[in-house]
Order: sequence, then structure tokens, then C-alpha cells
Amino acid sequence: MDNVRVRFAPSPTGPLHMGGVRTALYNYLFAKKHNGTFILRVEDTDQTRFVEGAEAYILDALQWCGIEPDEGVGYGGEFGPYRQSERKGMYREYAEQLVAEDKAYYAFDTPEELEAMRERMKKAGVPSPQYNAVTREHMKNALVLSEEEVQKRIAAGDKYVIRMKMPRNEEVKFEDAIRGWVVVNTANLDDKVLFKSDGMPTYHLANIVDDHAMQITHVIRGEEWLPSAPMHVLLYQYFGW
Repeated sequence: MDNVRVRFAPSPTGPLHMGGVRTALYNYLFAKKHNGTFILRVEDTDQTRFVEGAEAYILDALQWCGIEPDEGVGYGGEFGPYRQSERKGMYREYAEQLVAEDKAYYAFDTPEELEAMRERMKKAGVPSPQYNAVTREHMKNALVLSEEEVQKRIAAGDKYVIRMKMPRNEEVKFEDAIRGWVVVNTANLDDKVLFKSDGMPTYHLANIVDDHAMQITHVIRGEEWLPSAPMHVLLYQYFGW
């Protein structure tokens, strides 16, 4: 428990709700108990859901609750900037690293093509269609297209995303401090988008990169983030962290 560093990382998409306050409180108390550092990071990579004034509201709400960060947005610190939009330039290199190591790939599918894939899967009896190890073989991505075609599309300015290449039928096992051992088969996970066509990372990539860069020691989040944990564990393994 030496040098505990935890973070509360809300998105500025609206007012801070009580579930967020609870998560902030758990992080704050854990840091205080272990003489650690409580960090406030703003995860604003989803610009389509950005709400003007939401960040200021979050800061005011935390102050009103008496939950004061030691470091972060509005407080400074040596690991900044603490807004992900201001760290935008660093994420691409990590996404490209995964592509170079065959752990991620470029995907050029249009929204219409993605919807058509989902409809085909539904008609085939698949209740929750995913872009995964099976369906990606029939889509428009770098795993199907030739290297020449991929580079030609990129040079032409075609829109693309970078997707994580999920292993086929492997078990991801990790120990959660509350749940104990959690085991998930990658057959139940999809090839999540890591880097969007607008040049911004998704939460999944930015969250992992920033936790590593900011030397976060413990991740304390709500129950709703448990399904994302296997993917994040895999990303840590992919990067060798």
C-alpha cells in the first residue's frame, strides 16, 4: 500500500449524480486511509455528449461534499494535463503500436455496413450481434483487405477506426477485490473501438493509457464497469504493463 494513487474520472456529460459521488467518496476515503493521493481526471473524449458547464458543476459538487482532490483538474499536479481532450496527441501512438503488433486493426466499415451486419446476425438468430472474431472476417477491415488497399484508403482520406483484435476463445481471469476471481471468455467480448474516426480515443484506450501514465495503483469504479474489466486487463497485457 505504499504510494497509493486513485482517481475519480467523471465525464462532463451532465450533472454529477449520487452514484458518481459514491465512487468519488470511496476513492477519497481509500486514499486518506493509506496516506495516498486522490486525483480528479475529466474523461471528455466523447465530444458528442459534452455538456457546457458540466465540468464546473462537478468541481463545485465535490467541494460542496467536502471531497477535495489532491491533484487533477482545478488542482494541478505533475502528471497533467488532467483533461483527456488536452492529452489527445498521445493516444494515437499507443493505438498505432497495437496495430503494428497485430493486436488491433484499421476498420473502414460505414454506419450502414455495420447496421447491415447486425441485421444479418439477428436474422441468423444471434440476439446480440457483435463485431468480433467471427463477423470481422466478413467486414471491411485490415484483416480482410490487402495491405496495399489499406494504405490506399488511408492516403485517400477514407474514414476509419482502430479496433482491438480480441483473441478467439480465450479465458481472461483477474482478481477483483470485491468479487474475487472473475473469469470471462473472449468469445463473449467484441472488438471494441479504441480510436475513433474523429481522432479521439474511446474511453477504453484513454482510461488504460492514463491510468498507466498517472501511476494509478487501484481502480475503484461502479459495478456497471465490471463487464469492461476483462478488456482492460487484456489491454494491460497487450502493452506489457
